[in-house]
Amino acid sequence: MPLPDSPNRRALKHTRRLHVEFYLREDELWDIDARFTDVKPFDLEVTSFVIPANRPLHDLSIRITTDAKSNIVDVLVVFDQVPFGGYCEQIEAKYQQLIGLNLLKNFRQGVRERLGKAAGCTHMNELVELLPYVAVQVLIFGEKDTSEKTAFQQSGEKPFHLDGCHALRTDGPVVAKFYPKWVADDISSSKEFG
Repeated sequence: MPLPDSPNRRALKHTRRLHVEFYLREDELWDIDARFTDVKPFDLEVTSFVIPANRPLHDLSIRITTDAKSNIVDVLVVFDQVPFGGYCEQIEAKYQQLIGLNLLKNFRQGVRERLGKAAGCTHMNELVELLPYVAVQVLIFGEKDTSEKTAFQQSGEKPFHLDGCHALRTDGPVVAKFYPKWVADDISSSKEFG
């Protein structure tokens, strides 16, 4: 159900869009294409220049290529629109530092260590740090035969997404019903799980 209309009159001041697509390539690698845009519905004065209404303040894209185990093997970054043209996009090549990180293991920490604060772009980092969430949707809750999912199921290790949110807590009814092997020992006899 979408949000209901607001009972109050209001004026749009900013639109941020994050768009992510996940592809399985014919060479068995995965491409994640992601785009970040910020748009103002009015002319925006930034120090000594003006960004016209509806022209993106930010329009940034990244393609991360991973292997079947979610290790990053290639990165391509494009800064199409930035507020400080000629400066912001100078950092594009630094995102090659993501190569070697694993999208599902300590990824956000690795991004912050390599590209945090002035070493990277705040907005590109915000976009990049969303990518593990998409990977989980594709690799764990996507097609049955992905090699990452197969490896994950055969490893005998606790699935990394358990205890990652309220519904998937190991002391809750969802885990008891759908992941009974991983239900917390002290609650397995609880009436809640009948």
